[in-house]
Formats: sequence, structure tokens, C-alpha cells
Amino acid sequence: MYLVLVENYWRVSKFCIAIARKGLLAVLFSWTVFLLAVLGDSRSFTGYGGLCSTSQCFFAPLLTTTIVGVLKGVGSTTLGFVLLGGVEVHALNMAPRLDFSDWWAKDTRKGTPVVVKMENPNYSVVEIQGPDSAFRPVEKSRGKNAKQVTWVLLLKAHRAVGCLTWFATVFWSLLGAIKKRLSFTHPLGSERLGRDRWLFTAIKLFLALSLLILGFEIVAYFRGWHYFESPSLHIPTSTLEIQSLLHLVYVGWLGLRADYIAPPIKALSKFCIVLFLIQSVDRLILCLGCFWIKYKKIKPRFDEEPFRNDDAEGCGYAYPMVLVQIPMCNEREVYEQSISAVCQLDWPKDRILVQVLDDSNDESIQQLIKAEVAKWSQKGVNIIYRHRLVRTGYKAGNLKSAMSCDYVEAYEFVAIFDADFQPNPDFLKLTVPHFKDNPELGLVQARWTFVNKDENLLTRLQNINLCFHFEVEQQVSGVFLNFFGFNGTAGVWRIKALEESGGWLERTTVEDMDIAVRAHLHGWKFIYLNDVKVLCEVPESYEAYKKQQHRWHSGPMQLFRLCLGAILTSKIAIWKKANLILLFFLLRKLILPFYSFTLFCIILPLTMFVPEAELPVWVICYIPVFMSFLNLLPSPKSFPFIVPYLLFENTMSVTKFNAMVSGLFQLGSSYEWIVTKKAGRSSESDLLSITEKETPNKRSQLLRGVSDSELLELNQLEEQKQAVAKKPVKKINKIYHKELALAFLLLTAAVRSLLAAQGVHFYFLMFQGVTFLLVGLDLIGEQMS
Repeated sequence: MYLVLVENYWRVSKFCIAIARKGLLAVLFSWTVFLLAVLGDSRSFTGYGGLCSTSQCFFAPLLTTTIVGVLKGVGSTTLGFVLLGGVEVHALNMAPRLDFSDWWAKDTRKGTPVVVKMENPNYSVVEIQGPDSAFRPVEKSRGKNAKQVTWVLLLKAHRAVGCLTWFATVFWSLLGAIKKRLSFTHPLGSERLGRDRWLFTAIKLFLALSLLILGFEIVAYFRGWHYFESPSLHIPTSTLEIQSLLHLVYVGWLGLRADYIAPPIKALSKFCIVLFLIQSVDRLILCLGCFWIKYKKIKPRFDEEPFRNDDAEGCGYAYPMVLVQIPMCNEREVYEQSISAVCQLDWPKDRILVQVLDDSNDESIQQLIKAEVAKWSQKGVNIIYRHRLVRTGYKAGNLKSAMSCDYVEAYEFVAIFDADFQPNPDFLKLTVPHFKDNPELGLVQARWTFVNKDENLLTRLQNINLCFHFEVEQQVSGVFLNFFGFNGTAGVWRIKALEESGGWLERTTVEDMDIAVRAHLHGWKFIYLNDVKVLCEVPESYEAYKKQQHRWHSGPMQLFRLCLGAILTSKIAIWKKANLILLFFLLRKLILPFYSFTLFCIILPLTMFVPEAELPVWVICYIPVFMSFLNLLPSPKSFPFIVPYLLFENTMSVTKFNAMVSGLFQLGSSYEWIVTKKAGRSSESDLLSITEKETPNKRSQLLRGVSDSELLELNQLEEQKQAVAKKPVKKINKIYHKELALAFLLLTAAVRSLLAAQGVHFYFLMFQGVTFLLVGLDLIGEQMS
């Protein structure tokens, strides 16, 4: 029996190693352990004579091999330390043949145990012998013999060694990653705080105070002055109980804490909890609206042949004139695939014009883009190259300059694609028909899909957020309100709507949201198409993602300040004004980053040192988990990442809060525009098409009818394109000061919660602190060699 137990245990360990190498179930098991810790389940189940308990020998090898597999198999999924570190996990006794029902079933039958004995293995005769009743007392006493005691000791030793091995593996792997990051980080690889130093200074102040208070608490704990277990703190009522000057200072701190510090923290925490609940209700209503859309199968539709016109010449179809714009700036990695995808759009050649709007300041990149444009022009595509000498206004200025061309007046619609977007050939035929017989429609927005969503943990977490944004927020707003924020790309505008709304303005860094709000105030309606998808990329490095999120959260606050007066004085319905001000701007752009940072990164660690203002468990654990569950519904394959998603969203609240404040109060960083770095990922179909090179015969056929001057120019551009090699860009991982300071603050608070025996608070603070530490050291996302 014991050999079977050991054999099955080894089989499970090998199975765990195989699963862990794929890195697929790491988060699922870590979440199971976290729930066990939260629920405090101490039930024991009897098996093999009652030798083992619930928490003794199954999860140790499982979690050990899982985290090693994650660290080896998921590239930069270093956040596995956060998910699994620090939890004391034990084992569940293994039953023969891995029968799960035997783990939980308890044999309550009162019959006599039997022994199946085969006298002769060559015969199928089974003799069943029951023990004689005279030996039953002897059988009951066998549980206390020396063999069983020895086996119990061996199991306990195995459990201890397994736990120590797991902790050592996690600890040394984490130290190794930190040492490598600190050793190989360039001196210039630290985050430049600039004018945003105020937040870092405030966090450092909180950290210094928490370390000072923790020192007092530790001294009080070992001297017996601690009052952690009693809900009502015992403060000495007379000077006779004061043991020393230090004790007097500590007692004074307790009084100061209870009378002056706890009340404002309580008030602020209650205010943030109310905001948290309001935002949770809003998120729940959005999900219910999405379920209703799915249930009723609501989606925009158009006629099968919207452009058929029997009076038209030729084929009998009257296609509208469409202008396609590709704004780009130093997009060396992605310019070729985006231009190629746009030039293959299925639309009559004489009814479409492609504008490549290049704002690159690198002449080598300009030459590459010119060569690509010339190549497609020789293939018969109506495409032109534009480069501004005065690069003002960033993307908005680029689009505004392109719309000022005289030939734009001949076009009715304009489709916009960023440089990393690859639309399918049928994109225009799925979007433009919605404008027919709908003169109030100003915008048709398509959904984004991501070619590199499985590249690393950071891209997976971004995919969760963006899937919820498009599947739920954009779709619900489009169906029920006919308004949503334009995503800046993968959309088709009616040019008349752009002109009546004032065109592209350079006043904010979110020109797409700006034009959408102004068009909504002028009465134009929007349609969102969830079924029309356009391939693009998400940032693979934390630095690029952080800068993108800063722009996305500072720009709306700039726009809110500028548009508030126009919203109040506009002629739209009152409920539309309320939706714009209360939901679109305040709740989802201002309140969300405010409460998430204040509640979970500042108030929660402070309440560990001020137990009178302790946050309830449902605020820390239950509601955030439920909200994370709702966020993952549009991307069900991401459910194993629910724990890192929850922790990472709290970590990103620092960047979002800082961006929100800088945009609201017009700080210097709110006007920064940094082009998001791309890796130039392609889909499998794109890679296959790239491998199919043009043969000399095809090239000679392509160049027929071309003049000598045009041929000479094309050859020169091709030579320049081949001569300009891709410059090696030296990338480095940075160190982020605010995240590191918050990591130490949360870990300090975790130590204080450990003294107070607050289980859920301790685990949350520890996991969140380690997450901040990993992000602060740039150990998430793309890792530079």
C-alpha cells in the first residue's frame, strides 16, 4: 500500500512537471491556494488509516513544478513569483489509481474489513477470509505500532522538505532575477521623474513613516506591549503601568492614532469604498447590457447589395469615393505590412486613394517608406506619399494637414489605420455600406484583435482589458447610446461629420476622443461593429505600455476641462449630457484611477498601522475578484490569469492616477506624446505571403509601360531600401522608482499585518508588494538581453 502511495505521488509530480512546462495552469493552482488561505479551511479527511490531513502532500510538488515551469516556459512571466510565493501549502493524501472520489469520501460503513487472497494465481477462484472476532481488538491497536509511527514521521519530514524546497526555489529565483536586473541595468535606465516627482516624494514619506512605526510595533510586540488581539485596544489608565520612557511614547502613539489619525482615514476609506461600489455597479450594468445584446443577437445590418445601381454604367454598382489614411512616425518595424494590407483592400481602384502620412524624422525610414509606396504605385494602386516639413500637433496635426489637400473634396468617407494595423481585404465592404440611407451616421468603428496577445504575460493582461473594452464598453455604448469614444484607428468617418465638428484639433493628446465628443455634441451617431476585426499589436515592453497608458489617461482629463463648457451649453438631450459628464468622463476616466490607487495602494497599507480604520475583507478580496471575473468574461481563455490580472491592474493604478492628476491640473507630462513602440509581429498568413517572393518574370511584367525616368527612380528607391539596413536599437530595461517605493511600503505593511495575525490582509499585501517589486524592476513584459 505504501509503495502504491509513493508511486502515485511520483506520477502526480511528473504530471505536474509536464503541465508546468507549458505554463498554463500556474495561476489556476495559485488561485486555489489563495482561496484556501482566505477561507481558512482546516478540515481534515481521513485516508490510509488517518495518517494524512488535507493540507499535507499534494500541492507542494504541484506548486513547485508549476512555478518552475512558468518561469521557464512563459518567457517573461516572472509574475509567477507573485502568484505562488509566500503561501504555506501542504498535501492531499493520494489514493490508489488517482481516484479523486476516494480523497473526499469517508468510509462510514460498519462492516468488517476483508482481505482478498488468491491461493493460486492460475485459477480465478477467490477466497474471502474475514478476521476472527477474537483478533479485532488487536487489529484496532495496530494504528499505534512502531511502523505506523515511523511512516507518519517520514511523511511529515517529506512535507517539510517539500515546503522548504519550494520556498528556496522561489526565493533564490527571485533574488537571481533581481540581481540580474540590478547588475545589467544601464545607468541611464532609470525612470526620469521630472515634474511628476511630487507623487514619488509622497510615497517615500509614507514609506519612511511606516518603517518608523513598524519599528515601534516590533519592539512593543517583543516586550509585551502589543494590543493586537483585543478589538478594543487596552491603553494603560495610570502611570503605574508605564514601564519605561519608550513605553510612554508608544502609549502616546496609541492615543494619537485613535483620536486624530484614524478618523480621517476612516472617512477617506468610506468615500473610496462608495466610489468603488458605484464603479462596480456600472461595470455590472455594462456586462448585463452585453448579455442582452448577445441574447437578442442585436447588431447593425445593411442590405446585401447596398451599392447596386441599375442606372450606373459598367458593372451596375455605384461605389462611393473613399480616402484611406495611414499616419506614421518612425515606424520602421511595421510600415511595410500596414501599407501592404491597406493596398489590398477590395474596392474599385478608381474609387479609393491611399495617403501614407509620414512624420518620420529619420531620413533612412523616409526612404524605406517611399520605396514601399513606389512599389505599390507601380502595381496600379492609387497611393501617394506625404511628408510634413513642420511636424506640429503630433498625429492630429498630421491628419489635419492631409485633410487640407484640394483633392480630398472629391471623397465622401475617410478610413484611418495606424501603422501597425492590418485590415482584411473586405474591411471597406463591411463598414462603408452602413452609411447608405443613414445620413445621421458619422462614424463606423471596428474591433481590434492582437497578433501578439500571447507573446508574454504583459500582452495577455492587455488583451483582457482591451477585449472587455471592445466587447462590452464599446458595443453596449454603440447599441444603446449611439456614442462611444473613437479609438483613433480602424474606423471610417463621414468627411462631412469631421468638417462640421471642427476637424482634427491639436489641443490634446487624445485627438480621437476629442473629435468623437465634438461630433456627438453636433448630433452625429456612431456604430460599433464587433464582428469586423482588424489585426494590430499591443506593446510588448512595460516601458511602452506605461507611456501609452499615461497618454490615454492624461488626455481625457485635458479634454474634460476643455469640453465641459461646450457640453453644458450644447443642444443635445439632458440625459446625453449626464452620460458624457458623469459616466464617460468622471466615473470611467477620473474616479476609477483615483479610488483604485488611493484605496489599495495608500489606505490599505496605512490601515495596517492604524487598526481602528481596518478595511473589511469583502473590499480587499471578494468584490475585486468578482470584478476581475467580469472583466475576463469576453476572453474566457484568460481565466487562468485572473490573479495576475487583479494584481497588475492595482499596480498600473499608479501610472493611471499620476496621468489623471497631470492631465487635470495641466502638469508638464500631460502633453507628452511618445509613439508606442511596435515589434512588427505578423499573422501566419502574412508570414506565408512574405515568403513568396516576386519572380523576375512577374517583376518584368509589372514594369511594362513604365517610362525610363520612372524606372530609374524606382530602381534607386529599391537600392536605397536594400542599402538601409535596420539599425540596431539598444534597448534597456529600466527601474521605476514609484513602483519600487510602493513595493517596500506594501511589504512593510504586510509585516505589520503578520504581527496582527490578519491572514487575508497579509496575503494580499504580500502578493501586491511583490508584484510592485517585479514591475518596478521591469521584470514583466519584454526582457532585453
